[in-house]
Amino acid sequence: MSGVLPPWREPVRDEWIDYNGHLSEAYYVLVLGHATDAVMDHVGLGPEYREAHDASLYTVEAHVRYLDEVSAGAELEVRSSLVGATGKLLHLWHELWSGGRLRATEEVLGLHVAGGRAAPFPPDVAARVEAVRTAPGPDVGRAITIGR
Repeated sequence: MSGVLPPWREPVRDEWIDYNGHLSEAYYVLVLGHATDAVMDHVGLGPEYREAHDASLYTVEAHVRYLDEVSAGAELEVRSSLVGATGKLLHLWHELWSGGRLRATEEVLGLHVAGGRAAPFPPDVAARVEAVRTAPGPDVGRAITIGR
């Protein structure tokens, strides 16, 4: 397991800035969603696949951590890792960086669905998934808790 996925990059748009002058929380998720789409494209689950097979990856769970503010005009880079997989599931880890600092993370569990039902990945997709799969880092799998 030693895969490297290409980073996703996009600029912060003016309309994404909230009343505090920072990137609104919904737009962190939008950008991280674009990064998920890029991972899907990379492993063969892109638009052509979806059209040809009536199949896609559905997000069934996500966990976002907002670690630092992002200002207007910032350039964003999402570094994605595929940290787990089964025959039907992908476990993604995204890190959103800007200005050399980690600003947010998102952990995503995606389910492969074909014809409206959970379905195994085709062999070529499964092979691409395995080629980019990497070991999870120390923050993967964290839970929301309040000290007891």
